[in-house]
Amino acid sequence: MRTAIVGATGNTGTALLHHFAEREEITSVLGIARRLPDTQAEPYRHAEWAAVDVQFPQAEDQLAELFAEVDAVVHLSWLIQPNSKRDLLRRVNVDGTRHVLTAAAQAGVKHAVVASSVGAYSPVDDDEARDESWPTGGIAGSHYSQDKAAQERVMDEIEALHPEMTLARIRPALIFQQAAGTEIQRYFAGTLMPVQLLNVLRPPMVPMPAGIRSQAVHAADVARAYAEAVIRRAQGAFNIAADDILDAETIAAVVAQRRSGRASIPLSLQAVRPLVKAFNRAHLLSMDEGWLDMAARVPIMDTTRAKTELGWQPQVSGAEALAELLDGMTAGAGGASVPMRPRGESPMSSHPLPSAGHSIPEEVDAGLLRGYMSDHLAGATAGLQRIQAMASAFDDTPVYPQLSQVAEAIASEHRWLNELMKRQGFPRPGVVAPLFWAGERLSRLKPFARPPLKRSPSALVLETELMIAAITAKRQGWEVLSDYADELGVPHSVFDELVSAADEQRETLDEVHRYARERAFHTDRQTLTPQLND
Repeated sequence: MRTAIVGATGNTGTALLHHFAEREEITSVLGIARRLPDTQAEPYRHAEWAAVDVQFPQAEDQLAELFAEVDAVVHLSWLIQPNSKRDLLRRVNVDGTRHVLTAAAQAGVKHAVVASSVGAYSPVDDDEARDESWPTGGIAGSHYSQDKAAQERVMDEIEALHPEMTLARIRPALIFQQAAGTEIQRYFAGTLMPVQLLNVLRPPMVPMPAGIRSQAVHAADVARAYAEAVIRRAQGAFNIAADDILDAETIAAVVAQRRSGRASIPLSLQAVRPLVKAFNRAHLLSMDEGWLDMAARVPIMDTTRAKTELGWQPQVSGAEALAELLDGMTAGAGGASVPMRPRGESPMSSHPLPSAGHSIPEEVDAGLLRGYMSDHLAGATAGLQRIQAMASAFDDTPVYPQLSQVAEAIASEHRWLNELMKRQGFPRPGVVAPLFWAGERLSRLKPFARPPLKRSPSALVLETELMIAAITAKRQGWEVLSDYADELGVPHSVFDELVSAADEQRETLDEVHRYARERAFHTDRQTLTPQLND
């Protein structure tokens, strides 16, 4: 059975690829994502890959061609962040679902399995378990819940239009695994939250909003549910969750690692909600107040149907899955895809570095070389900030994957250069670094933007030109360091690879520039959110 997984690089997609690799019934897998993973790494090496951004109508034709020889489609693509960009989330999550299912029907695919959620359900005020017949009206105040409810309506429409295609809806609880630690921290807590401290200190008591309760499921367990739905050609909705309930006290006990005694300090949900809202708006917390609304109002799910019709049973409790997730957060765990990337780990980490304290030979002026590298690191820091800001600003355009790809590569190189300098005992950038930082920030204030301080159609053209120039300068820097590779204790091949990577980055940004310049100054074309025939 050939199966396509749309959104195959995230938490669930990664777990499903692991599981599919063990199932004889699955003969081949086509992985589809906006940004491709390391296709040589586990479990991504078990799939063929294609890059498609499902938010745009053009994706329908792309996907229909890819689905031509596919027996089943699993749709997992979903964007949780950024909360502030509701139009982007809606296009990816709701419109994207319509594009994927329409393409599947157009290609003659007979079976589709779609990731819905407990968040699709209408709110409740009790702990009575509800089966799949409970209404899917969503919970007001939660953009995630509202989009999941809207996605259910899309599936209703597709079923009515294409009765020849069997459609299954998987409605899982919160999905946890250790490898998703950094991803989930990024989506909900944010990078400023000091979760690493849990490695050395567990609080005896944990403040928790009273009244929240939810269910969880381990990613490996939910992957088995998807696999059974695919192999059995299941139809309809299936609740997927571990049997235990995570209330405020249970969550606090897991965080505090307490086996007995009270672990939670109850807080009023009404008092916590405005604090979460304020922290989110101040960019100190990634999750917004809607997640609290959902945690207090979603129903407890009855999983009888999945156990009966799919032969599914959870192997890990919700509390165990939560404990594993916390371990992953503290360790900065992740995988070889952009969504699953570990905290602080560089794809270049396998490249050789000199031993700590490596000394520069006397015939080389170590002071001048150190100063040169320090200036390049300062420039690299400014360049990294610029490309990351570009990727964030233009994440609703067709060139976002290219911008994100370059940003990830530059971040990796930046970490490697920083580590090389530390190994040499070189100083960090001094006065040059703040100047680069200030210049990079000031360059973003463009009087031609419409309105002022906002992005304009021409901004992508100019920003890309500046980054191409920065990468050209960086390339020359790698060539200089290649001439001194022996003195630095680094194989010449490392710098050869960095020079080649810079060439690839320039080619990628040339594509971005071509896209932007062909649209930026036309009144009949949209640069930022192009439509079907743009």
